[in-house]
Amino acid sequence: MNGPVAPDHGVPTSGKVPGNGEPGTGSVSRGSELPHGNATSGPVTDVPLLNIANVLTVLRIALVPVFLAALFVGDGHDTSWRLGATAIFAVAAITDRIDGQLARKYGLVTDFGKMADPIADKALIGAALVGLSMLGELSWWVTVIIAVREIGITAVRFAVIRHGVIPAGRGGKVKTLVQTFAIGVYLCPLPSVVDPVAVALMALAVLLTAYTGLDYVVQAVRLRRGVSST
Repeated sequence: MNGPVAPDHGVPTSGKVPGNGEPGTGSVSRGSELPHGNATSGPVTDVPLLNIANVLTVLRIALVPVFLAALFVGDGHDTSWRLGATAIFAVAAITDRIDGQLARKYGLVTDFGKMADPIADKALIGAALVGLSMLGELSWWVTVIIAVREIGITAVRFAVIRHGVIPAGRGGKVKTLVQTFAIGVYLCPLPSVVDPVAVALMALAVLLTAYTGLDYVVQAVRLRRGVSST
């Protein structure tokens, strides 16, 4: 869901954003500036752990097993349950958008949110892809490419976080959006005439996944070289 890194749970209310050459005035430590596609790094003020943004993130994680259970009823061929699985996926995907907006509006950034939000996104997308592949409706190579990219880029972000934060790019956001729509079309029991549209969307999602993954690697290499040369 879809990204790079601007804060997933809010924008700091004071101070400069670290990593851009300007010192921050908040009390967050460098180790707590974890990357996420919907978040920007920066100073974090004290906010309660139990807030609406974190609640929505936890809800998204909790919906993953519910979504899978609905998807596999009747070996995935029960129309009513399939529609239910699609609806659950859509609700979970929407919460990703909502929690980010609430966090930015009310400054509800927490270390927990920075860690849990990307986990929730990847769990939802990964569960849907694996589920579709297990049902024989999506080639495993598609699932593997997307999964390897998401896990690999997450590892790269954490590997270079002590040197700086890789900013969120428009390509990563578009990638996540296309992935979500493509999965939604695959999930929904639509007429076979729509199959070419589903295939085209998933092909575009795979291309964007590979392209943005390579872009992140290049940014990470440049970041490390830039730090080493200073």
